[in-house]
Amino acid sequence: MKKIIIFWIMSCCWLKAASQDNLSALFTDTTNQGHVPVIATFKSVDVINGRSNETLKRHNLLFIVAHRFGDIAGKNGGGKTLFGMDDIYDVLIGFDYGISDRLTLGVGRDKGAPNGENTDQSSLYYLSAKYRLWQQTTDNHIPFAVTLFARGLFSSMHRIDEPGSDADFQGFSDRTSAVAQLIIARKFSESLSLEVSPSYIRRNLVATSEMKNMFALGLGGRVRVSRHMAIVADYFIPFRSSESVHYYKQQYDLDFYNALGVGLEIETGGHVFHINFTNSTSIMETQFIPSTTTTWTKGQFRWGFNLSRTFLLDGKKSDMNHR
Repeated sequence: MKKIIIFWIMSCCWLKAASQDNLSALFTDTTNQGHVPVIATFKSVDVINGRSNETLKRHNLLFIVAHRFGDIAGKNGGGKTLFGMDDIYDVLIGFDYGISDRLTLGVGRDKGAPNGENTDQSSLYYLSAKYRLWQQTTDNHIPFAVTLFARGLFSSMHRIDEPGSDADFQGFSDRTSAVAQLIIARKFSESLSLEVSPSYIRRNLVATSEMKNMFALGLGGRVRVSRHMAIVADYFIPFRSSESVHYYKQQYDLDFYNALGVGLEIETGGHVFHINFTNSTSIMETQFIPSTTTTWTKGQFRWGFNLSRTFLLDGKKSDMNHR
């Protein structure tokens, strides 16, 4: 956990220093030069499984609830579980706070969704930071929005005395993990926004033949269909070693899949509500990127929701929620 905190502090310090270097003439606030920033690339801090490029306005507080039900179809779904409604795979409750218009800090707890094969960890507490490096401008002086996101996690679950499990904790650091993402987004029109998010995951304790360090690529998009409704989607591609793939296939007949989410976004004032369908059982990046073992083709997808409510503590409207 100390390493994660140090990494997080160093990242924030580096970002602050970088914003003051010779490139600042091009990539810092440009409103005084007549370059109008693009707002509301996305309407929420999240897409579905992944994060968006958006940060909160200064002194704004965001309350977040996310939920994943059970399989809609397949052997674990259907009418016997009311198409997954009887099962709860994962639940998250958290808060984000705008330290400045550029920097958002977050804290929360996630139930966790261990699959019992390549991950057993649950009861996850997290600290997160999102820093907006550059904001797209309407005249394309800056063609893309660029945001850095980092999250550190700690598992508070009881240790499992099982060699080879990622919950067989031997020390404090074994309970920690982290993710860092560079989110590059562009609003192409009032109706279309896209983003790409190169990601790095670090898990200090992993199951047998798992990867402590993993890279992934996330893709996300938003298509506006009315003033207050949009279709959102994201897709994550983990770069897993062939040794890990072969081990879990041979030992457990286990296949890994890329997390795909599609949903309907509804925005009403300070509320943003997502009705989602995804094959991922987990909400946290350190689980859904390396540990998605369910697939749409076998009916192993589920519906869930992301609900966020913005409290405007400074009395000003948030650009993220208002066009």
